[in-house]
Amino acid sequence: GCVAYNPAQRTAYGYVPSLAAGIVYCVLFGLSMIAHTFQAIKTRALWNLVFAVGCLTEILGWAARTWSSECPYNANAFLMQICTLIIAPTFFTAGIYVILGRMIAIAGPGVSPIGPVWYLWIFCTVDIISLVIQAVGGGSAAVAFNSTPPGNTKVGTDIMVAGIDFQLASVIVFSILFFLFLYRAAVKLRLPAFMNDKNMKLLVLVTSFSILLIIMRSIYRTIELAGGWTGRVIETERYFIALDGAPMAALVIAFNILHPGVLI
Repeated sequence: GCVAYNPAQRTAYGYVPSLAAGIVYCVLFGLSMIAHTFQAIKTRALWNLVFAVGCLTEILGWAARTWSSECPYNANAFLMQICTLIIAPTFFTAGIYVILGRMIAIAGPGVSPIGPVWYLWIFCTVDIISLVIQAVGGGSAAVAFNSTPPGNTKVGTDIMVAGIDFQLASVIVFSILFFLFLYRAAVKLRLPAFMNDKNMKLLVLVTSFSILLIIMRSIYRTIELAGGWTGRVIETERYFIALDGAPMAALVIAFNILHPGVLI
């Protein structure tokens, strides 16, 4: 049900989610989703639809937070935003893995430490495992937190943090391999496709920018949950808006502006 906010009764968030932020991010991700869908079809690079699916998942999460702004004690809205906003970035990283695979195909064999197909298989598998860990931990902690009386959330939170740390470690390893590949292609071998091609330079730029955004968001999530469900970071909404919502919105919009289907 929907119960109006009572200052004497704590919400699961530790605050009432911002209605304005929820609407703004729903609109931003909605516009980006429409653009990504159109761009993927127009360029016939349908693998780029992973960005549209990620946007849709973000929309569901921010819609749930918008719902919570009106019904701050609704457990379904709270759980919905936890699950969707954890899952969404996985679609963006999957797109980045494919982009690197395309770059490797252009550069030729031997430039990358591992083959292009392996990036997708290895890192997507790791992402899925980390998501399962986060979902199990998050679900356990959220149920305990919303029970009456509130149960022990530490075990679930620790599991969730472990999943996020696992995902962060995976992204960092991928980043090292990505920049090692770029070093070999552009500096060591000085391949024309990476030295002279304007589109390739733009693709490298937007991909590097996006990887940094994902790392920033993962670090924030780790710090957020490390403090527990009643910590200062998790109960300060402006951190969530600036360090989770904004980086992911910037990522998808950046790929709208510098679309892989156009650049490759």
